Amino acid sequence: MSPVRGEGGGAPAEAGVPSPAAGRAAAARPRPAGRTPAVPRNDGPRSPAGASFQEMWAELLPIGRHPGSGGYRRYAWSGADRECRAWFEEQAGARGLAYEVDRNGNQWAWLGDPAAGDAVVTGSHLDSVPDGGAFDGPLGVVSSFAALDELRARKTRFTKPLAIVNFGDEEGARFGLACVGSRLTAGHLTAEQARRLTDADGVTLPRAMEAAGHDPEAIGADPERLARIGAFVELHVEQGRALDLSGDRVGVASAIWPHGRWRFDFRGEANHAGTTRLVDRRDPMLSYAQTVLAARREAELAGAVATFGKISVEPNGVNAIPSLVRGWLDSRAADQATLDTVVDGIRRAAGEYADAHGIDLDVVRESFTPVVEFDHALRDELGRLLGKDTGLVVPVLGTGAGHDAGILSGRIPTAMLFVRNPTGVSHSPAEFAAEDDCLAGVRALADVLEGLACT
Repeated sequence: MSPVRGEGGGAPAEAGVPSPAAGRAAAARPRPAGRTPAVPRNDGPRSPAGASFQEMWAELLPIGRHPGSGGYRRYAWSGADRECRAWFEEQAGARGLAYEVDRNGNQWAWLGDPAAGDAVVTGSHLDSVPDGGAFDGPLGVVSSFAALDELRARKTRFTKPLAIVNFGDEEGARFGLACVGSRLTAGHLTAEQARRLTDADGVTLPRAMEAAGHDPEAIGADPERLARIGAFVELHVEQGRALDLSGDRVGVASAIWPHGRWRFDFRGEANHAGTTRLVDRRDPMLSYAQTVLAARREAELAGAVATFGKISVEPNGVNAIPSLVRGWLDSRAADQATLDTVVDGIRRAAGEYADAHGIDLDVVRESFTPVVEFDHALRDELGRLLGKDTGLVVPVLGTGAGHDAGILSGRIPTAMLFVRNPTGVSHSPAEFAAEDDCLAGVRALADVLEGLACT
């Protein structure tokens, strides 16, 4: 059977490993709190010193997992993040890889001399969104170590340096900006901008880094490091169902949709909820609620997506009319023109609603990533490597999700592999990938690394 194509969505049902039908059904029903995400049961490839895929996965599973939601809270530079980082260092040491942490807190495990240049790098991230799933990020890191083990089992001779990386703060859950580690490295985020980032408790990024044992003084662009890299390939669980619908286990990314985050500040007047007449109110919640509905409407009309997923209210009292409602918009579209149309429509509607209720409105763009076309030559080479023994055409698909590979694409050739997710659910405890698909992803990544680093 081809490692990149499979029947119906994954492995048969086993203890602890849901069937494909069960996985799809999970997207339509709540998963009981406390349920442990599926652990691939097949030990898969391993090196004499390194843990198997299953063992690595089992070690990571409990770290940062919330007992109530069943989701993960692995926020940057938190205790759970430190545990994940310690796990990465242990895996590097077990395989005899040279371990280092760069100026921005990203972790690297090297096979061969980094100074030789033209290195092939793989990896992903280990942090999570609030109550996120087990696979988003960690699957790519675990698969990278397992793919190296597979290549050593094949007695592969490397002709280029190989590195595995764990990029810090990819999700942006703590400081509100995604891909901080890779943005700093690529120079898309300046040291001054990074030092101004704060979490909900007012802790700055440098203070958080220092508290976790990392010196923040040297953060900033790292062109010397990027100059060593000839190609970066990131494996990631698919955040959608394209592969499930096509019957393929593994796919290659074509592009990342342009996307951004905007903060909408609706300022009204705090007052008593029980004694203030409706006609006398300047209630910003009304304008915010109408804007949420406008975002859905604009996205539907344009074939895009728009989400208000985070809100802050002041004074946040049950019996008080708010003085401030702050909402964060995430919007994405297949092209820049469509995204601009959607966001402009939401801004315009928000302004109209605010004027109607006597509300002051400020809109601030907090982050933005233009469309990312992955390196075409590298993308085509991945397709050739994965199909060379079978003649199969590996599916090429776009994605609305941002990734470190997308951030780095303007500096070095990057590509991505996606592993089938039968539920299509991500950023949720219901996120899932079947055992056989995970291991097919490991083999696919090993084939790609062999083709790129052993030529």
